[in-house]
Amino acid sequence: MKKLFVLSVAVLTVSTVTWAGPKGAGAVSFNMMVSGGAAACLPYATGTVTITPIGPVEYMDVNVSGLPPNTEFDFFVIQLPTSPFGLSWYQGDIETDDYGQGSQRFIGRFSIETFTVAPGSGPAPVVHDDGPFPDADQNPAVNPLHMYHLGLWFGSPDAAAGAGCASTVTPFNGDHRAGIQVLNTGNFRDDQGPLSQVIP
Repeated sequence: MKKLFVLSVAVLTVSTVTWAGPKGAGAVSFNMMVSGGAAACLPYATGTVTITPIGPVEYMDVNVSGLPPNTEFDFFVIQLPTSPFGLSWYQGDIETDDYGQGSQRFIGRFSIETFTVAPGSGPAPVVHDDGPFPDADQNPAVNPLHMYHLGLWFGSPDAAAGAGCASTVTPFNGDHRAGIQVLNTGNFRDDQGPLSQVIP
């Protein structure tokens, strides 16, 4: 039994998408890895993701552990797993429990068809005009650009500092004053993020 358990842990660390089986037809699962900036302060942080196509959208179930308890984190779909991250989409929040574990289900387009596009430039609403990352008042024109990676950030620099991590301010939350990245899909190549292997 002990040998079987060790083997299952080894399989979970493989950085390729695997069939999830019981989650549903066509479901795939993969791991997230601790980011470079959080490796020293949160060495046991980990995440697993299961994406289940259900026709016009996908369910994305995210489970995280090894994080500070009772803490809010911000989850993003991103172009690149690590800095400079590229174009990024704020997907939602994940809050940990007393044991530093958290889970969330997101519903959207999380597959080879995930992309952003801006055929031209135009005015954009400015909601936050102060701080280190004020809103842009205009978008850049962008041809269709696929975003196949995922990232998780501390909801605030204070929460990061409380966990013994750097208190660097980043734009990755609703008011653009988040903490450092904790988890990402850097175990996949920059141009082959795991969402690219999900076929709707």
